[in-house]
Amino acid sequence: MLDVRRLVLLRDLAAHGTVTAVAELHGVTPSAVSQQLRLLEDETRTRLLERTGRSIHLTAAGRRLAEDTESVLAALEQARNRLHTGTGEPTGPLHIACFPSALAPVAASLGEALESAHRDLRLHITEAEPEAAVRLLLERRVDVALLYRYANLAAPPHPGVEAHLLRADPLVAILRTDHPAADPERSAIDLRELADTPWITAPPQTACGDAVLQACRSAGFTPQVRHTCTDFSAMIALAASGGHTVLIPHMAAAHLPPTLTARPVSDSTLTRTIEIAVRHGTAHEPAIAACLDVLRTLSDTSADTAAIRGT
Repeated sequence: MLDVRRLVLLRDLAAHGTVTAVAELHGVTPSAVSQQLRLLEDETRTRLLERTGRSIHLTAAGRRLAEDTESVLAALEQARNRLHTGTGEPTGPLHIACFPSALAPVAASLGEALESAHRDLRLHITEAEPEAAVRLLLERRVDVALLYRYANLAAPPHPGVEAHLLRADPLVAILRTDHPAADPERSAIDLRELADTPWITAPPQTACGDAVLQACRSAGFTPQVRHTCTDFSAMIALAASGGHTVLIPHMAAAHLPPTLTARPVSDSTLTRTIEIAVRHGTAHEPAIAACLDVLRTLSDTSADTAAIRGT
C-alpha cells in the first residue's frame, strides 16, 4: 500500500517545482524529502522522477500519480466526514487560515465562541493572506480559510474552493478630528475633498494599495503618497502623528486614538468582501459546519454593532 504522506510530497513537488520548496512547505530538510520520494519510487516500482544535475522533474508516470493523489486525498477526507457524520458533537482539531486584519476582530472571537459551544473542538489559527490561505486549504493543511477581495478590482474567483460570502467591509477615511471633512453631521466624504492632502497607503501591487489607487483615479486624481506600509495599525499611528489621509477597511478601524475619526466615503465600490472558503464537499463536516455557523453569527453581531455606531 502506498504511503499517503509520500504521495502528498509528490503532489507538492508537482505544484511547487523544487524539492527545496516542498521541504520549506513541510518544515523538513530537502534530503528528507528526497529520501521519501525515493522510497515512494520503491513502493510503486516505477520511475517517478528524472534527475538532471541539481534539477528534478516528474516523469509522465509521476505526473499521473500526482494528479491521482488529489482523488486519494478527497476520498480519505470523504471517509473522515462520513465517520463523523451523525455523531452529533463536533470533535478534534480544526485548522483555519486568517488574513492579518481579521485576526483580532474575527479569529480571536471565533476561538472563544467555538470552543465554548463545542468543548471537544480545538481551533488552530494560521495567519495568511488570501493567496497563501487558498494554497494551504488546497494542500489540506487547513480546513477553513478567511479571504477578502476588493470590489473595485477585477480579481478572479479563487479556483478549487467553495467560497461563501460572510460580510461586506467598506473602506473608511481615517482623518484628524479637526479636518474639515471629518464633520460627523455629514453622511459621507467625496474622495475629491482629500485630493490635496498627503496620504498613507499600502504599497503598489497589494490588493489594498491597488484598490485605493483605483478609487482615487476614478475620482479624478492620483493621491500624494507620503508613506507606504501594509500594517493598518501602523497607518493609524502615522495618521495620528502627521495628520495624513488613510483609507482602510472598517474592520481595521475599530480602535482609534481620540485625535482621529473614521468617516464613510461616497464611493460604494470601495469595499472589500469577506469570504469563508472551504474545499468542495466539506462544508457539511460537523467541525467545519460549526465553524461556519459561529462565523456567521459573529459577523451578524459585528454588523449590528457597526450600524448602531453609524460607521
